[in-house]
Amino acid sequence: MKLSHIEHIGIAVKSLETSIKLYEEMLGIKCYAVEEVAEQKVKTAFFKVGDTKIELLESTDPEGPIGKFLERKGEGVHHIAFATEDGLQHTLDALAEKGIQLIDKTPRKGAEGLNIAFLHPKYTGGVLTEICEDPKKA
Repeated sequence: MKLSHIEHIGIAVKSLETSIKLYEEMLGIKCYAVEEVAEQKVKTAFFKVGDTKIELLESTDPEGPIGKFLERKGEGVHHIAFATEDGLQHTLDALAEKGIQLIDKTPRKGAEGLNIAFLHPKYTGGVLTEICEDPKKA
């Protein structure tokens, strides 16, 4: 298993409109994409900082994963995502062999058209961890 970099840090927010303005001002860079991922009941906004992205996540449904997260914990860091160079399914299989519990046993489509999968936070020190295909290899 070979991880290439931190692909993005996901941050749950109540309002993309408000948060985009805040992050543009704070970071001094513009949001480069806003997208809805209907299957995950979320709208996303992206900022590029070096090789890493900041992904703002706004729930489109209070019963979706971001809606439930916001209700339990409020706004803040939701997950960290690593890019793999080895192929996502290969990486998931290697992690499962090591005893890491997978939320997604097979890849699924995420924002920006990348294949993604999540690892269970009980097995990653309480941090929701996402593995995604390396966009340079996709």
